[in-house]
Amino acid sequence: MWAASCLASCCAACACDACRTVVSGISRRSARIAYCGLFALSLIVSWILREVAAPLMEKIPWINHFHKTPDREWFETDAVLRVSLGNFLFFTILAIFMIGVKNQKDPRDNMHHGGWMMKVICWCILVILMFFIPNEIINLYEASSKFGSGLFLLVQVVLLLDFVHGWNDKWVGYDEQFWYMALLVVSLVCYVATFSFSGLLFYLFVPSGQDCGLNTFFIVMTLILVVLFAIVTLHPSVGGSILPASVISLYCIYLCYSGLASEPRDYECNGLHKHSKAVSTGTLAIGLLTTVLSVVYSAVRAGSSTTLLSPPSSPRAGAGKPLLPLDKAAAEEERDEKEKSKPVTYSYSFFHLIFSLASMYSAMILTGWSTSVGESGKLVDVGWPSVWVRIVTGWATAALFLWSLVAPIIFPDREF
Repeated sequence: MWAASCLASCCAACACDACRTVVSGISRRSARIAYCGLFALSLIVSWILREVAAPLMEKIPWINHFHKTPDREWFETDAVLRVSLGNFLFFTILAIFMIGVKNQKDPRDNMHHGGWMMKVICWCILVILMFFIPNEIINLYEASSKFGSGLFLLVQVVLLLDFVHGWNDKWVGYDEQFWYMALLVVSLVCYVATFSFSGLLFYLFVPSGQDCGLNTFFIVMTLILVVLFAIVTLHPSVGGSILPASVISLYCIYLCYSGLASEPRDYECNGLHKHSKAVSTGTLAIGLLTTVLSVVYSAVRAGSSTTLLSPPSSPRAGAGKPLLPLDKAAAEEERDEKEKSKPVTYSYSFFHLIFSLASMYSAMILTGWSTSVGESGKLVDVGWPSVWVRIVTGWATAALFLWSLVAPIIFPDREF
């Protein structure tokens, strides 16, 4: 018994030292990766609790205070929302605290990049505390998450449009025949992929002998938008480039596929899964991994971007520069001071805000947008709400892209 106790103490000490070593090894460059890891961990915890926490939550009196115990799916959804709320509060608090950080000399810069042991502890405490709050607060957060998820998807679309236009401007800016040929080749590849993909959609989601008018409408509507992109782009008044139109076309057809693939497994027009309700653990894991990667990538790209928030202004060059060389210690001190005075490369507040919105979005896709989990067969991002979210996102992408083309013509005195 004594030996076992000593062994357990040694293992615990080693584990604590290992965790301390990991968090202390997070540098300025790897801080964003660490936030991504923490966010991904929250999604994994949400998924695990969705599968195993229902029996335990049924016994908690302030959660299960109903006269008639709800279905298991209600507790699964409630567990995901509580973890998501803790994650949302964690990143929201950081977003508020980091407002106004303009250079690395600000003490909050060190807090953004360091203090990871305390951050992990605070995150755990927040998530645990969420299981002690009343259901009314969770219901309010559930309603708010649908709005926040829409904002997150809108940010995704804006960033995509900015990326595509920036890509096109960069290659055109080289003003060389090679890059013009590259633009043409990439555009042709995107269009070939778009129309090939559309044929695959008809094959998978409009099977013969079935009345699949809704799926047909979704696919045909997307193709009409693709053609409209090309017509507006090539119009003499617009004088746009075909590259952004081709990339957005491919993205819209992908969103159409993503929406159709989210249809319930027992829907007769969903030929992707051949009406099979049996889903292996490996399929569930792949679905969760895909969701985690997509959400984390979007959050990092949005949070690290200066598209929606301009970067802070740089300090005046040469300010405080000595006229004569100083000794080594003074020179090192001056160098450290200059290093701290460097402007931050992205908005810390906006970075955490995007993770807050991503927390809401991840809760929605893990719960089928807060509908019955049983409807989606306990899968990730499956159900009719997911279908309509994907389709409407595609239409919003098309509307914003067309607006980016015609806005300079309608308002010639404004910069877009």
